[in-house]
This record gives sequence, C-alpha cells and structure tokens, in this order.
Amino acid sequence: MSRCGMVRKAHGTQRREESLSRDRIIDAAIALLDSSGEDGLTFRTLSERLATGPGAIYWHVENKSDLLIAACDAVVARTLEACVAGATPRAAVRALALGLFDAIDAHPWVGSALMRAPGQLPMVRILEGIGQQIRALGVPFDQQWEAGSALMSYIFGVGGQNAANRQLARTLGLDRSDFLDAVATTWSQLDPDAYPFTRSLAGQLRAHDDRVDFLAGVDLILRGIESRYGR
Repeated sequence: MSRCGMVRKAHGTQRREESLSRDRIIDAAIALLDSSGEDGLTFRTLSERLATGPGAIYWHVENKSDLLIAACDAVVARTLEACVAGATPRAAVRALALGLFDAIDAHPWVGSALMRAPGQLPMVRILEGIGQQIRALGVPFDQQWEAGSALMSYIFGVGGQNAANRQLARTLGLDRSDFLDAVATTWSQLDPDAYPFTRSLAGQLRAHDDRVDFLAGVDLILRGIESRYGR
C-alpha cells in the first residue's frame, strides 16, 4: 500500500471514530435489541453495525449492562416526551400509561430491562411522571407511594405480559385472531356448572382489544384513588 493510501485510511478511521457518539451507539443498540433481543446485543455485533472497533464503543459505555440501561432510558425518555400533558391529572396518567404500554409492546426487552434497574434513571423518569400527577390528584403525602406503586405495578405487569404474549405468538407463528378464537371455542365448551363465569366470557375474548382493556384497568385504579381521596 502506498503512503498516500495509508494516510487516507488513517483519516477515514479518524472520521469514523469522530462521528461515533453515545447517541449513535444507543440507537444502534436499540435496533439490535428490537431485532434480536438481549442475546443478540453483543459488542462485536454492535461494532460491525457501526463500522468501528469495540474499543471505540467502550469509550462511551462501560459494559453491556450500562448499554442496556442507556437504551431503555432512551426509549422511556422519548415516550414520555411524546405524551402530551392532559388537561387533568387523570388524562395525563392515561396518556403516560398508554404510551408506556405501546413502547413496551414495540420494544419487548424494555419491560425486563426496567425490572432489572429499579433505581436507575429510566424508572426514576416514570416514577416522577406518575408521581407528579398523584400529587395533583390530592393524594396525601403518606399515601403517595402506595398510589404510585399500584399504578406502576399495573403498567409494567400488564404491559410486560402483553409484550411476552406477542413475542410468544411470533416465535410459534401464531395469528392472534386464530389463537383467541381457539381459546374462546375451548372456553365455550366448558362445563357451565363448574365454570359459569369463564364460559360466559368466551364471546368477549374473541373480540377484545388489549389496549382498551389496559386503559380500563388504569381507569379502575384512578377511580379508586379519586374516590378514596374525595376527588
């Protein structure tokens, strides 16, 4: 290789390293997590996608755990920014909850990442967003933790389960409507004396909307909070 060629290569490498940023790394990590899950996120694969060496990535993030939390935080921050504040605390909580539900659905790894980083910034962002609305609802200070905790547990629990169900369906190649129809048919054939309630819900199961059901649960919790504290 000529000296000129070596200089051009060195300059090209320098430009790539200069253009590499923490944001670019995080965006690439999110894309890998979405397509391949946590197992698919390796520094080698990430380096190939970014056309750089692992050392350049380690300059911006300490390890895979740090990168996973940073990716989770980016998704959470963008979700909260996109949630337009409602005219009332109830509307604000509903918008935030539905935004997180959709984010976890679109990025299934976010749910488990949040559970493994309870004291980290992603969870703090969510707690702050919900907590401010809990205060606005007039919940006394010594009751705010239990009210906020109830909402957060519901959001993460139902959102995470919905994402897990969707992932399982994709893995098994199941169509949602066919799966629900099969389950509903099984329920409709249950013994009416032993399972009267479950059997009666067979028709509703076929046509239910996960997002609508999720918001109904949020509303039940909010009505309980408002009723308890006189709003």
